[in-house]
Amino acid sequence: MTVDGKLIEKSETQEVTNSFKKREFVVEYAENPQYPEFLKFELIQTNCQQLDAFNIGDEMTISFNLKGRKWTDRSGEVKYFNSLQAWRLEKKAGSAPASGAPDTPPPPSDDWMKEDFSSDEDLPF
Repeated sequence: MTVDGKLIEKSETQEVTNSFKKREFVVEYAENPQYPEFLKFELIQTNCQQLDAFNIGDEMTISFNLKGRKWTDRSGEVKYFNSLQAWRLEKKAGSAPASGAPDTPPPPSDDWMKEDFSSDEDLPF
């Protein structure tokens, strides 16, 4: 999937565990300019560095996967989470792709989900 938008916020890379890192950013998506949407994406692992090539206000094309998870909390309540996991960022207006952008989507990797989160009180991400 792809979407075009304007970068309005970007965070620093977070080390979630020793083997998993992520970085979040928000774009303004204006399919209908009268009612813009604000979409939060995440980059994971080595893709986090792609955001370094962008500044607030840059127009960009985001290639991403829609992810969904089921999680059962300590009380047994089942919860569902969605995320927009970006894997390629490109500058708009014919600019070259940001450095480090892969040409094809990475293979799905949910290795971090195999970690034992039973001792954590927060969500597993």
